[in-house]
Amino acid sequence: MTDARSRMTRYASPMLAAALMLVAIGCAPEVGSEAWCERMDETPKGDWTANQATDYARHCLFN
Repeated sequence: MTDARSRMTRYASPMLAAALMLVAIGCAPEVGSEAWCERMDETPKGDWTANQATDYARHCLFN
């Protein structure tokens, strides 16, 4: 019984972390959507990547 329990706890943590990451990724707004533009407006400009800045200009400023 102890061996099965230790195996379960060894695999439970990474599986839980992977599930939480999938949920977080699934909740992110689509690039270029109004929600994404609003989220980028709230994010400090210094934290943006070059791709995010390009996407923001393309979808939020020039659209």
